[in-house]
Amino acid sequence: MSDLDQLYQDIILFHAKAKHGSTLEGNPPEAGAAVGQSHQLNPTCGDEITLRVETKDGVISALRWAGAGCSISMASASLLTDLAVGESPAEFTKMADHFREVMRSRGKIAADEELLGDAAALSGASRYVARVKCAMLAWVAAEDALAIAR
Repeated sequence: MSDLDQLYQDIILFHAKAKHGSTLEGNPPEAGAAVGQSHQLNPTCGDEITLRVETKDGVISALRWAGAGCSISMASASLLTDLAVGESPAEFTKMADHFREVMRSRGKIAADEELLGDAAALSGASRYVARVKCAMLAWVAAEDALAIAR
């Protein structure tokens, strides 16, 4: 395993355990924020997430979620939380479009680390068709929730 592959694996394992943003319960939306929530299920492996996006003053002010699933889906939600908060909906859409392109490439398109930050660590999942849905689950939920918030 290369040093980069090991680093990516370490990032995924860290976020699968840390679960940044997995605080949906007991965290009501901020006053004055536009709110959207989406529930998504990956029937292939049983991953499940409910994700809430809050926007205020033209940026994503909060992204919170509750879910259960494999380490890739949980790491993806955690990484997404760190990446999306503070970004405009347009910038998030740009990130999500690139992430989707990388995931659908079957390993042929390298992730733009400047755009995706640590979420680029998930790019290895693109080589395994069954894992693409795991990595995409939180992103699909966030896109849906953001559309509802608008």
